Amino acid sequence: MIGRRRTTGLLAAVTLFAAMSGCGAPDGARQAATTPSSKVEKARIKVGVLPVVDVAPLHIAIKNGYFRNEGLEVEPFIVQGGAAAIPGLVQGSLDITFGNWVSFIAAEAKGNAKNAGGLKLISDAYQAKPGMFLILVKGTGSIKTLRDLIGKTIAINTFNNISELTTKAVLEANDIDPKRVTLKEMAMPDMEAAIERNVVDAGFMSEPFITRAQRSSGQLAILDAASGPTDGIPIAGYGTTGRFLQDNPHTVAAFQRAMAKGQRDASDRATVQALLPDYAGVDRDTAKLVHLGQFPTSLDGTRLQRVANLMKTYGLLQTDLAVEPMLVRGPDN
Repeated sequence: MIGRRRTTGLLAAVTLFAAMSGCGAPDGARQAATTPSSKVEKARIKVGVLPVVDVAPLHIAIKNGYFRNEGLEVEPFIVQGGAAAIPGLVQGSLDITFGNWVSFIAAEAKGNAKNAGGLKLISDAYQAKPGMFLILVKGTGSIKTLRDLIGKTIAINTFNNISELTTKAVLEANDIDPKRVTLKEMAMPDMEAAIERNVVDAGFMSEPFITRAQRSSGQLAILDAASGPTDGIPIAGYGTTGRFLQDNPHTVAAFQRAMAKGQRDASDRATVQALLPDYAGVDRDTAKLVHLGQFPTSLDGTRLQRVANLMKTYGLLQTDLAVEPMLVRGPDN
């Protein structure tokens, strides 16, 4: 696939594999190859993405040449959600994918990527702020209060992901048993129309779909899913497999360096806003109104462990899981 590497490259990969096997950093976190001049093993990589605000830094990094400067060409590939993308990682049709932390953690706990060296988290992407994770309902419908959600159907983009976790957590925080609500899997771009046609009663949306549904259909927010127990929760990032990391340590490190620059640039709202019409398919007026979260520039094990702990609390994990061994520290972490 990548040809015979130079001896130094092979030694770096072997050393990294030994560290991943438990002979490296004592805290369990691993670090990708850090030398900027190291030649990448795979110059063209396929990265799973969603047409959501969360991936703006990746598009910024592409546009500004950050990947190109690292010797990489990134091919974005649209996926429905993190859980749906993980089989692509395991099978090798994707090299890296964007996904919510819940999907990565749940898949690792189930051993879904065991034959591919497990799942490795390589770059943070997005963290919640108020107004960016909303459950919307029909503006002219019968749902007026949270209690009206009982017995109703809420669309989420995939099961075992951040939308399922935060929906259950905030419902329970508002004295509504999550078991009294039906969750239905549906692609996020389809939710607005499904609500209007009464296929579902509500939809869990992120931006830019929130603002678009509010502007074009007059849909209303009935619940902020990034509030109470999920306030400020880490949402999503990028992951790969241990097998890909073992074979391509310099490629992963180059990806991390480029993404860190994209994440940094995304702190400027105007930069994100200008890109949304191109990759998310929203008009420029809608792009001006979207609610933005935070774009972290480094992986934080303590923050991500909070996600795993909430998953255990709300039944998305059956046993405790330590997130730290999944982390691959970037060159600047």
